[in-house]
Amino acid sequence: MLENPLEVDPTVDAIFKVCSGIFWSVTYLLILRRGIVDKSYGMPVVALCANLSWEFIFSFIHPHSTPQLYIDYAWLALDVGILVQYLKYGRKDFPEHLPVTLFYPTFLLTLLLSFLFILLLSREFNDLNGVYAAFSQNLLMSILFIQLLLKRNSPRGQSLYIALCKMIGTVFPSVLLYLYFPDSYFLVLLYVGIFIFDMTYLLLLYFKIKAAGLSPWARV
Repeated sequence: MLENPLEVDPTVDAIFKVCSGIFWSVTYLLILRRGIVDKSYGMPVVALCANLSWEFIFSFIHPHSTPQLYIDYAWLALDVGILVQYLKYGRKDFPEHLPVTLFYPTFLLTLLLSFLFILLLSREFNDLNGVYAAFSQNLLMSILFIQLLLKRNSPRGQSLYIALCKMIGTVFPSVLLYLYFPDSYFLVLLYVGIFIFDMTYLLLLYFKIKAAGLSPWARV
C-alpha cells in the first residue's frame, strides 16, 4: 500500500505526466502506423487487454485527476485503434493447433481477466491511482514485446522508434513516482526491471532489423 507520499512541486508533477503522456501517445501512434504499413498488429494481446482495462478503469471507474485523466482518454482512444488492428490481423498469429473459432472467445476472456485483475488489485491494495497495476503491466509488456519479436522472428509491426518512445515514456513516471515514494523498493524493482527489458528489446530489435537487410533508423 502506498502511503505518506513526499511532497512534489505540482508543476514538476504536471510536466512529468504530460511528457509521459506525449511519449506513450507517440508510441501508440507509431504502432498504429506500423500496423497499417505491415498489415499486422504491434502490441501483444495480453498487454493490449491490460492497457485497455487500465485506461478504462482510471478514466471512468476511479478517474484520475487532471492532466492524467485527459491523457488516459487519449491513450484509451489510441488503444482502441490498436485493438481494431489486432482483431483484423491477429488470426495469422493465433496458435495453429487451436481452432480459429476460439480467436474471439480467447480475446474476450483475456480482456475480462485483465479488467478484473487490475480492478481488484487496485481495490485490494487501496491503490486507486493504479500505480502498482500500471508498472506491473508495463513490465509484463516489456517482456511480451521480446516474446512477440522472437515468436515472429521478424520486426513485423515494430520499429526502434516504438521501442524508444515506450522506454522514454516509462522513465518519466518512474522518476516521478520515485520522488513521491523513494522507500518503495517494490516499485524500484519494477522501474529497474522495465528499463532492463526495454533495453534488451531495443537491442534485439535493432539486430533483427539489420538481419532482415533493413536500415533500423529508416524504419519508422
